[in-house]
Amino acid sequence: MQRAAGAATGQDGTPTFRSTSELVLLDVLVLQKKTNTSTAALRREDLQVLEDGTPQTISFLSRDELPLSIVMLFDMTDTSRAVLQRLAKGAQSALTHLKPVDEVAVMVYAAHGRVIAAFATDREQTAAAIRRPAGENEPGGAFFNEAVWEAADLLQKSGSPPGRRVVMWLTNNLPNGATARTVHTESDAFRRLHESGALAAPILALEAPARHSHPRGDANKYAELTGGEAIHLGGKKVEERLSQLIDDLRSRYTIGYRPAQEKPAGTFCKVQVSLAPGGALRPKEWKVLARAGYYRH
Repeated sequence: MQRAAGAATGQDGTPTFRSTSELVLLDVLVLQKKTNTSTAALRREDLQVLEDGTPQTISFLSRDELPLSIVMLFDMTDTSRAVLQRLAKGAQSALTHLKPVDEVAVMVYAAHGRVIAAFATDREQTAAAIRRPAGENEPGGAFFNEAVWEAADLLQKSGSPPGRRVVMWLTNNLPNGATARTVHTESDAFRRLHESGALAAPILALEAPARHSHPRGDANKYAELTGGEAIHLGGKKVEERLSQLIDDLRSRYTIGYRPAQEKPAGTFCKVQVSLAPGGALRPKEWKVLARAGYYRH
């Protein structure tokens, strides 16, 4: 959930302000199951929202009107770094899919995250920041629960308040186990993502068999519980997948509602967004991606 100051325009053109009100904003993607393409004709009455099982009234719906705040998070293990080297060559073209108001920060991680470039709207600066770690060799394993927590924390503290927040994450999905050097667990990372209102959008660089020393990670789980979308390279160029991911973010809707019930600050509220019975879209043909909940402020 996000309650930062800012304004957006509703379907009827009336400004909708986000400040100290109780408006809960959720990022939603509705995809056709057969083609995996999004719909451009969504209305408020086509969706229904439950918060802790209680129906909510959607008072706000927009598409691609709020700016994006993106942390590009890169795994520095050997497998992912090879993909990052390829991305460095085509990053400039992929970044043209962003709007001028969208801001991007760049982080890399091994045992911990390291900020390469702070949030900026300068695409050349971001492309240069992506090229910089491509030639580096970061020692240590890929502790991605810690890295995702740090990326979400960066979004919470430094991301544009009115923006939609995203951790765009290149990973081989093979994390190391916890060590004394890691501070935050998977549960901590999920909480920080929910607190910041960020969704996780992994680009999976490798689908290797699970190994005892490096069991397969939960990048797909991060996407599922935050309403994000995991994309596999699948033989495509990594810059093409990055462009696709940005275009899919552009296709997402933002919906807002005012909770029907008061709850104490710090309460986790479970949210379920689905297609409404009698709406224009048939649930058997479409799927809805949205976050699993948020923390009350």
